[in-house]
Amino acid sequence: MEAKPKTLLEAIKAYENIDFALGEATDSRWPKGVACAHCGTNSPMFLKTRKIWKCSKCRKQFSFKAGTLLEDSPIGLNKWLPAIWMIANARNGISSHELGRAIGVTQKTAWFILHRIRLAMQDERTGGKLDGEVEIDESFIGGKARNMHKGSLRRQMANEGGSGKEIVLGMLERGGKVRAIHVQKRSKPVLHSHVRQNVEAGAAIFTDALKSYDDLNEFEHKVVDHAVEYVRGNVHTNTMENFWSLLKRDLKGTYISVEPFHLFRYLDEQAFRYNNRRHSDGEVVSDYERFKAALGQVTGRRLTYRKLTAKEGETTKF
Repeated sequence: MEAKPKTLLEAIKAYENIDFALGEATDSRWPKGVACAHCGTNSPMFLKTRKIWKCSKCRKQFSFKAGTLLEDSPIGLNKWLPAIWMIANARNGISSHELGRAIGVTQKTAWFILHRIRLAMQDERTGGKLDGEVEIDESFIGGKARNMHKGSLRRQMANEGGSGKEIVLGMLERGGKVRAIHVQKRSKPVLHSHVRQNVEAGAAIFTDALKSYDDLNEFEHKVVDHAVEYVRGNVHTNTMENFWSLLKRDLKGTYISVEPFHLFRYLDEQAFRYNNRRHSDGEVVSDYERFKAALGQVTGRRLTYRKLTAKEGETTKF
């Protein structure tokens, strides 16, 4: 196999070779050797002329795409792999128009591709709960009320506080991962439920003075009142605020308009890139490693266009 690409340009050139692209994808899906996508039998026969496998047990044929987010897609790996590389490593995100021009597909196709890749970026939370020192903060996502159409503003005034914006709760383990969740309210039951689901009991948590965080007695809870100060020793939520800054830069500068019912997908995208910045030893994660991390999560997930466009709710303009 050729040398692993280090840059987007090298990746585009390398994955034009269908054998190299298939080898890369196969290695990510089956690191211990190819297994049948239908029955799981190891070492199926590879049909070189068709670039697919045939199982010696169930006799069924399958391609790399079977059972992955790429299933039923007519787009080849020579376009899918650079698309995954681009969104995994684009610090400010990448729009469907830009991706469509880059890989030679329509904007509609690129939009569908991006949302499927965002599903691959979704954290399955198999690593357990956040622990140690955890910053917890919420942020409002959306446009300024004075810029909104009166009809849209009235419909969105039902949101808590009449902000007309969507609410996102963030939890960040210092030196570890971040989790961002789209919530409907900042009420005590809602916030307490998410904190307890995602943070280990006994962890030190740092929040602002919002009353909804009161009574989290199973945690070592420290509060910083932003009306008085932003930092008191190591008591602050500044790291979480930095994440919000990155997220809003993506939403305002690249994506411009996001439907509230799609917001969680953009949260997954930003959290994936944030969580794959460095290894546990502090070493910077390379673009190739980040790409492989996303490619390795395409199996066992499915997103159809019909499900993706089952619209509910109003558009939030940023």
